[in-house]
Amino acid sequence: MSETSKLELEGITRIFDGQTVVDGLSLSLAPGQVTCLLGPSGCGKSTTLRIAAGVDRQDSGRVLLDGRMISDKHHHMPPEKRSVGLMFQDFALFPHLTVAQNVAYGLKGSGKEPAVKAMLERVGLLDYSDKYPHMLSGGEQQRVALARALAPKPSVMLMDEPFSGLDNRLRDGIRDETLSILKEEGTSVLLVTHEPEEAMRMADQIALMRGGKIVQIGAPYNIYNNPKDRAAAAFFSDVNVIKGMAEDFQTDTPFGKFFTPALVDKTEVEIVIRPQHLKIDFDRSGKGPNATSTEGVPARGVVNRVRFLGNESLVELRMDYDASILTASIPGVFLPKHGTPLWLSMRRDRCFVFPIT
Repeated sequence: MSETSKLELEGITRIFDGQTVVDGLSLSLAPGQVTCLLGPSGCGKSTTLRIAAGVDRQDSGRVLLDGRMISDKHHHMPPEKRSVGLMFQDFALFPHLTVAQNVAYGLKGSGKEPAVKAMLERVGLLDYSDKYPHMLSGGEQQRVALARALAPKPSVMLMDEPFSGLDNRLRDGIRDETLSILKEEGTSVLLVTHEPEEAMRMADQIALMRGGKIVQIGAPYNIYNNPKDRAAAAFFSDVNVIKGMAEDFQTDTPFGKFFTPALVDKTEVEIVIRPQHLKIDFDRSGKGPNATSTEGVPARGVVNRVRFLGNESLVELRMDYDASILTASIPGVFLPKHGTPLWLSMRRDRCFVFPIT
């Protein structure tokens, strides 16, 4: 256990009906750090959170809180004694209790009223103390749930897709407000989400899960710009894939040769690039732009489909060399007609090269 970790999961495995849902997972939360468990539905992220909370129990591995072992194969501390805050996607407010009573529910001893008042003021809901949950908007209910979870002043907050029930127009503001409060409280956070944008927006550290395992972990910038494999790159955005074969430490493509010194000959290769890193040029009597060291050799295609998304245009091109479809993202309005010949170039420094396994 690291001396600086607030929460640590060591070798956590959970099996349901003979199926391994969480497979030897290890993860540490630093003080005041927001860590996002990110992955598709069914990858084991919510089960991991439930084990950390104590509402589910692992088949093997350990859970440690502030350096103290709170759960292993033989010992299991119940959730109410773990001093961790819990927030779930349905908010789980008591409908028969007022806002103030909901916030006070997790507090013990005397002197609850000043603590409740201070927390409601903190989340901007002091004037809502006597209202009931059904009288509140979704965003207001979310803030009540946050106030209730923070009132006992937990050192660790566990959040399972807490913003998924909010209207898209409100979600960004509520997320930013929640993150600001958590940061000011110095709370360590483990947040489960299947939305890459949410993880990028909130996390100090992203743990990308797949098949019950953490396949990559790191700061948002690093995990986005240095994905481990094609699936990791594609989880964060749409991608284009160009296939080739390694030969003499390089791979030949219609966009020129790519150096692949780590791959042995005859290794099949995928070159992955995001739509925003493809550059479009106009066709000039069958000729395109000159090749450059940064963008390689251009390749020609014809417009197959165009979609305008408000802040960008997506242009699909059917490539001359193999009739494959590549998509380029262009800021603003760019709406060429179907069948228009155009040339594509690839930013070499934005390409990811992976062996096909």
